[in-house]
Amino acid sequence: MNPFDAVMIIVILLMAGAGYIAKALTVSGACMSFIVGASVYIGFSLQGFLLLLLFFSTSTLFSKYKKEKKRALEEKLEKHDRRDYIQVLANGGVAAACGLLYAATALPVYMWMFMISISAANADTWASEIGSLSKQPPFYIWTLKRVEAGTSGAVSLLGTAAGAAGAFLIAAACYFAFPSVSLSSILLVGCFGFIGNAIDTLLGASVQVRFRCQSCGIETERKDHCRKPTVKEKGITFFNNDVVNLAAVLLAAFTGGILILLLPI
Repeated sequence: MNPFDAVMIIVILLMAGAGYIAKALTVSGACMSFIVGASVYIGFSLQGFLLLLLFFSTSTLFSKYKKEKKRALEEKLEKHDRRDYIQVLANGGVAAACGLLYAATALPVYMWMFMISISAANADTWASEIGSLSKQPPFYIWTLKRVEAGTSGAVSLLGTAAGAAGAFLIAAACYFAFPSVSLSSILLVGCFGFIGNAIDTLLGASVQVRFRCQSCGIETERKDHCRKPTVKEKGITFFNNDVVNLAAVLLAAFTGGILILLLPI
């Protein structure tokens, strides 16, 4: 390991600690952030780590933005804005795996999968955090009826626009971080990042587990509410929001990475 790499590993460790101090991460989340950051750096050097940092910093910013207005949504969510190790793994695990696989094999497909995974994770986070501030209730994708903000499988115009912006911000950053890639490939990175957000919505509406509070009647992701166990209402038991996020990122990254590799662009 050269001196610069050693310094970067220390920087990644310090930044993970800063995430904990800033109350963006739990202790386990900070530890997993270090593992993810180091794995990405090992595979894609400084430019890869900076892409990951762009995702994490903007996601944290929007999760804190107008936090008081989002307070009511916390009743529906299983977890709050401090990310634990599972949440970090759900959003950054694919990127970390791609970093290690690229370091071991140098196969281009892992570079494309890495880019798309960050784009998809950023799109989903922006769509959720910004979309929750929409003045109009979102639509449930299967019925097109208005539902409460925070409902899995619901979309709003603001959230959709934010998701697209988040996906293509990462794609644009990839264009500057990896100058050798073509513009058409980068556009596909943004498109598949946005598709990842759409997959997340579809999975949220179809298989994500949802519970009902026996006391207040609210639909929630939590297994307990109002100090009582909730009752499963729909979805697959193990398919919580973290599993949905991981599955959406993985599906988008895998299909997009293979397609970009096969296309003559």
